[in-house]
Amino acid sequence: MDGGLTVRAGVVIPEAELGWRFSRSSGPGGQSVNTADSRVELIFDLAATSALGEPLKNRALERLATRLVDGVLTITASEHRSQWRNREAARARLASLLRDAIAAPPRQRRATRPSKGSVRRRLDEKKRRGETKRLRGRPFD
Repeated sequence: MDGGLTVRAGVVIPEAELGWRFSRSSGPGGQSVNTADSRVELIFDLAATSALGEPLKNRALERLATRLVDGVLTITASEHRSQWRNREAARARLASLLRDAIAAPPRQRRATRPSKGSVRRRLDEKKRRGETKRLRGRPFD
């Protein structure tokens, strides 16, 4: 965990830009349960990061706008009993989220028309199916 968080090739978030907060996990339990601070919050200031170039940062800010509070992204992990595993889960979730947010937009679809042959084949098949179904009916007396 010392080298930073690798989002994709060429994009690495330095460990110094990641903030951590720990607390007790919620959930059922008995006496002396949940005394360890195993719940993890990973805090990443997306608006102030130097790890992303301007175009990638703007794209990420736009796509993650609903999850940001003052430009800061918070990831919470408490599914494991160990703090270490929750830290790993939060790091993986942040990397995945950022990878999707900075991905290039999909190419625009170019409208095409079906060929005359494919239209004719489709209509012929529809007529054949209709004829088959018509023949299943009761014969006229």
